[in-house]
Amino acid sequence: MQSKKNVVIGIAGPAASGKSLLARSLVDQGLKERVVIIHADNYYKDQSKLSTEERSNVNYDHPKSIDNALLATHITDLVSGKSINMPEYDYLSNIRKNESVLIMPHQIIVLEGFLTLAIKELRQLMDIKIYVDTPLDICLMRRIRRDVLERGRNTNQVLYQYNKYVRPMFLKYIEPSKKYAHIIVPKGGKNKVALDMIKSRISEILKK
Repeated sequence: MQSKKNVVIGIAGPAASGKSLLARSLVDQGLKERVVIIHADNYYKDQSKLSTEERSNVNYDHPKSIDNALLATHITDLVSGKSINMPEYDYLSNIRKNESVLIMPHQIIVLEGFLTLAIKELRQLMDIKIYVDTPLDICLMRRIRRDVLERGRNTNQVLYQYNKYVRPMFLKYIEPSKKYAHIIVPKGGKNKVALDMIKSRISEILKK
């Protein structure tokens, strides 16, 4: 029997739960040359036609805020051995950048994003589905620190967005998507036992 050529890993969970750290930790597990990480946030729909005020009122935590068709196409292309031009997103202005990043096919494709398990067309592409389970109070503290230091927002803006969009969308879409996960990971990338399990599962799939 011919071995599987690649494996697609989906990592979901609340914003600031440790998904990116988990994805980066997989790279550090001796898989560096074989792994490419695709961040779903790069596929936010372009809001350049809206005014700055209108952009601030967009619900970026709803599944429709992501260009899921393009993201699914790009994952399919990578699985098929084709390269892609991954878009880049500017969080400060909430628009898609003119530049893109050339991504070559890799044996292990990691799709990281808080809504990835909630979107059926993405879920169907995954061989391993992971949900990073971190308490919301910890996620909120991390989010405040990140958005203030990296995205030019103040605490009031972060809390307003959290109460109006982030928490309601978490309860409606993200938390229910946990049921699709093969592996639920507390502590994100710091969970060494989970990392060993994931690495072992990757090896099993690639040998099939």
